Amino acid sequence: MEWFLDSLSVERGVSRHTVAAYRNDLRHAANFLDQEGLRGWAELGPLEMSTYQSSLGPPLARSTALRRISSLRSLLKFLKRRGQGPAIDLPSTSGIRKPRLLPKALSIVQLSRLLDSPDLAIPAGVRDRALMELIYGAGLRVSEASELRLEALDLESGSVTVTGKRGKTRWIPLPAQTVEWLWRYLENARSKLSSKPSAYLFVTVRGNPLRRETVYSLLARYSRLAGLPKTAGPHVLRHTYAVHLLQGGADLRAVQELLGHESIATTQVYTQLDLDEVMKKYHDAHPRR
Repeated sequence: MEWFLDSLSVERGVSRHTVAAYRNDLRHAANFLDQEGLRGWAELGPLEMSTYQSSLGPPLARSTALRRISSLRSLLKFLKRRGQGPAIDLPSTSGIRKPRLLPKALSIVQLSRLLDSPDLAIPAGVRDRALMELIYGAGLRVSEASELRLEALDLESGSVTVTGKRGKTRWIPLPAQTVEWLWRYLENARSKLSSKPSAYLFVTVRGNPLRRETVYSLLARYSRLAGLPKTAGPHVLRHTYAVHLLQGGADLRAVQELLGHESIATTQVYTQLDLDEVMKKYHDAHPRR
C-alpha cells in the first residue's frame, strides 16, 4: 500500500492531502478484508469484493462509498500492472450513483456581510479579511491559500502565482480590492501577529503558516457572525468566484484556466447556475408562464 502511495506522490505528483485520503480509504479496506481472513491483496476474490462493496451501503454517504471503491480500484490496478494483483475484475463504481450537486454560491450581499465580519481593530482580523479576499478574489483552493508563500505574490502587477493539484502552476490576476487588503495586511498586521520570520503569507501568532483546518474554523465562525444560513467554507468562496465570473460574461475556458481545472466538464457545472437564473427570470417575466 505504501508503495502505491509513494507512486502517487512521485509519479503523479498528487498533493499530500490526496495521499492522506487514499491512505485512509485503503486502510479501511485492508481492515475489512483482514477481518474476512485475507492475508494480502492477492488473495482478494469475487466473493470478498462483493462483500466489501455491500458494506459500503447506507447509512454511508454515496460520495464516501464512491471514493473508497475508487481508491481500492486504483491500488489493484497498480498491483496488476506489476503482476502482483488478484485475479479478479477491477471493482466498478457504476452501481453507486453520486447525486449531481450544484455548487453553492453566495450572493453579493451575503459575500459582503461575510467579508465585513472580521474585527479590523486586531491584526488577526485584518489577516482574516485579507485571507477571505484572496480566496474569493483568486478562486483559490484552501490548501493553495494556506500554503501560499510571499514570493508568489506580485502586488505591483496585481497577480499571484499558484501551485495547485499535481504540482501545476497557474498565474491569476487579482482584483484591485484584493490587492488593497493584502497590502494592508502585509504593512500593518503581519508583523504584529508574529515577529518570527516566515516564508508563508498567512501566519499565526506563533509565526506558523495557517493550517487548512484553521481556515475552515475561521470561516465557520465568520459565517455565523454574518448571519449566513449555512457555513461558507473556503470552497464556497471558490464557487462564488467562478459563478460571479460567468455571470459577468467571462469565457468558460478562461474560468477553467483560472480555477486550475484539468477538464472543462468540471467547470461546466457552474453554467447550470446561470441556467437556473435564466429560468427564474423567464418564469417571472413571460406572460404565459
